[in-house]
Amino acid sequence: MSRPVVRASRSIYRVAGDARGERAIPEETAVAFTFNTASYAVMMATPQDLEDFAVGFSLTEGVISSRDAIDSVEIVEEDIGIELRIWLKAPHAAELLGRRRKMAGPTGCGLCGIESLVEAMRLPPKVQEGLVFTPDQIMTAIDSLFPLQVLNQETRAVHAAGFWDPARGLIAVREDVGRHNALDKLAGALAREYATAQQGIVVLTSRVSVEMVQKSAAIGAPMIVAVSAPTALAVRMAEAADMTLVAIARKDGFEVFTHPHRVKGVLTSHVA
Repeated sequence: MSRPVVRASRSIYRVAGDARGERAIPEETAVAFTFNTASYAVMMATPQDLEDFAVGFSLTEGVISSRDAIDSVEIVEEDIGIELRIWLKAPHAAELLGRRRKMAGPTGCGLCGIESLVEAMRLPPKVQEGLVFTPDQIMTAIDSLFPLQVLNQETRAVHAAGFWDPARGLIAVREDVGRHNALDKLAGALAREYATAQQGIVVLTSRVSVEMVQKSAAIGAPMIVAVSAPTALAVRMAEAADMTLVAIARKDGFEVFTHPHRVKGVLTSHVA
């Protein structure tokens, strides 16, 4: 299997003088998803936690509604990339085939693997009410993510997605060169353990784009907390999903963009 980190030779310029050496950098690999031999999407990703990726991508993209729809996953390494062969159980395979026949046109909207603008702009499901979190809990959740970013500590070049539970703390972390891939891997890790995202917080080291909201809503997460800002479309999607979107999270505070009623002590008027 491809290594997630390689060491690259480099020339180093500094004001004090030049040097040569090596730097650890993350691998980036083409990962193809096929469902019962039918091609579905190709993503550029870090080649680790690939079974989590297969399960999580299938869930967050709406291919399946439960991990139990998957019969097996094969990881096949080729010279030019990796194929994730996902085998769905019979009724789910037939449903996917029917859905693909209804999709409009070839890929062309610029989003990875999305076959139409309608698919790209799909409204997320509404999340359940979930818990109310204190500001201290939210800051603890985001702060607990950084020490567990093993790959990023080595390369300084990857994103992370984690899930924080108020009773157990940070129970899962996944990393990838793509922020949405990290979230897919997290979704897969939770699903494979039959863990629910409905009573905790998804924490992100990236900005919040629309697909991050869509994918988080797909696994039922009532709250996203991210270190960077959201896009305007992400805010609208989070509002539509009844999701609390917290961003620009630091050790000393954060900003709440949608549904602030899940944050104890924050004004409950609409702030988006």
